[in-house]
This record gives sequence, C-alpha cells and structure tokens, in this order.
Amino acid sequence: MSNEVASQAVHEAFGGVVPELASRAHQQNIMPVIDRALKVANISPQELNAISFTNGPGLLGSLLVGTSFAKSMALALDIPLIPVHHMHAHVLAHLIEDAHPKPISFPYLCLTVSGGHTQLIEVLSSKEMKILGETIDDAVGEAFDKAAKILGLPYPGGPYIDRLSAKGDPTFMEFNESNLPDYNFSFSGMKTSFLYALQKEMKANPSFINDHLNDICASYQAALIKVLMKKVKAAQKSTGIKNVAIAGGVSANSGLRAALMQWGAQSDISIYLPPFQYTTDNAAMIGIAGYYQYLEGVNAPLSTSAQAKIKF
Repeated sequence: MSNEVASQAVHEAFGGVVPELASRAHQQNIMPVIDRALKVANISPQELNAISFTNGPGLLGSLLVGTSFAKSMALALDIPLIPVHHMHAHVLAHLIEDAHPKPISFPYLCLTVSGGHTQLIEVLSSKEMKILGETIDDAVGEAFDKAAKILGLPYPGGPYIDRLSAKGDPTFMEFNESNLPDYNFSFSGMKTSFLYALQKEMKANPSFINDHLNDICASYQAALIKVLMKKVKAAQKSTGIKNVAIAGGVSANSGLRAALMQWGAQSDISIYLPPFQYTTDNAAMIGIAGYYQYLEGVNAPLSTSAQAKIKF
C-alpha cells in the first residue's frame, strides 16, 4: 500500500558506509518515514495487523534502531511482532503483488547480488529456501564499488560503472576470473586482477584511465557478469528449475539484466527481474516477508534482538 525509503547520501563523501552515521540517520528518519508510509497508505496505526522488521544480518547500530522501534510499536498497538531475515526478504520481493505482470511460481532459482552478499538460492516456498552457493570472500557489489573507487568514481560505484559500460567495449581488457568447481563465488582475485592490470597500463600511459574509462568499465562489468551467469546456468541445468530470478542492489545492473533475458529467450527459461524500487533495500520486501510469516502465526517475544550476523 506504500513503500517509503529514506536515502542516505551522507555516505557518499566517505566513499562507503560509515556505521555510526548510518545508525544516526536511521534514528532521525524512522519516525518521519513511518508517518509518511501510513499517510500514503491512507490507514491509521490502529488498522495495522502486525509489525515486521529486519533483525539481521546488517549493521548492528542500524538494526537496533529498527528493532527497538518495531518492538515499541507492536507493544503499544498490541499486535504481533515479526522478525524478518534481510536476505529472505530480497528473495521474497518477487512475491509482491505488483512485482511482475505474471506472478512468479515455486520453485524458482534466485541469484541475490548486493554489496554484502552474493548467493544462489533454490526457493521451494516462502519459508523453504536452500543456498546452493555463495561468495567465499567479497560480494559482487563490493567488487563493483572497489573498482569504481580505483577509477575515481563516486560511491556507490556500481551504478556509475554500469552507465559508463553502455558506451564502452567489453572486449577491451581481460581480467582473471575465479573458477570454483561448485556453485560458490569468489571476487577478491578479480579485484586484484583489475588493480594490477590498470597499474601495468598506467606505467606506459599515465592517462590510461581517462583515455579509456568507458572501455575499462565495460570490460570489468562483462567479466563479473560472465562469472555470475556461469554459475546460474550450471545451477539451472542441475536442478531443472525453469523460473530464474535476481534480487538485491546489483539486480538493477543493466548488463546483468540483459544477459539473463538473452539466455532466457534462447533456453526457454522464465526470467524474473525485480522492479527497480524492489532491488535495493526497501520496506516492501520486509513487508511481504513478514506477511507470509504472519499467515503462519508468527509472533516473536519482546526479548527478540537484532543480530549483525544471522544464519540463512
């Protein structure tokens, strides 16, 4: 009924998220955001059936703000309190009513790609999910952002690399790609390969980055997408699941979306791309994940706490 988000541009000046600033921004924004969400939905607090909130994983300070507010509100209204796993919510964003013209059906494979996570998940139901593979080091979103920082691009760097890639040659440079035997991912080596390749070129031409920025971005993005697509294709072939979705902040990447759509069309695979408002962290995905738990009768005690790390 409403999906209100307060952006945190404060981190741009520091080239990354500063936990203390993030939690303070949460504190400042949570009441105005909830007030606006209720007004946009045109309902009163007394009409709410439950309160769902993110209890992890994530930055503990920020999680504590949301957890404390959710517990207070649920207690005051005497309604159920429903803790939501952050990554479950990204996966279940595809169940939001207006997410797709044709609703997604179970089972589906979901590639969750963000600044903190890269996971390949087999989704059997709203509460039954199995991790087929995940990153053993850096997430793909971090690989984008670190490369952008090396190139002197603003934070978050992923969207900038994506936009510049559209004007570049994806075959301009080659980078070492991880080649793990299973469905797990590794991106730390690719970041190192990217740095060393640029350092080598800049010895011969100090203005190499400025001269070839679009081509560098296109080549690096293509290399990262190649790794992601290889794992998705292997998992689809192994499981035989015909519905494939992506989730998380990097699911907004135009190159990844295009690669998936092309593969889907060629292989008779149904591809589900989330609307952009449901890619980055948002309220609607927490709402839909909480809704399915509400149907199961979940009502967490007030002793429920936030957790920076929490088992999937």
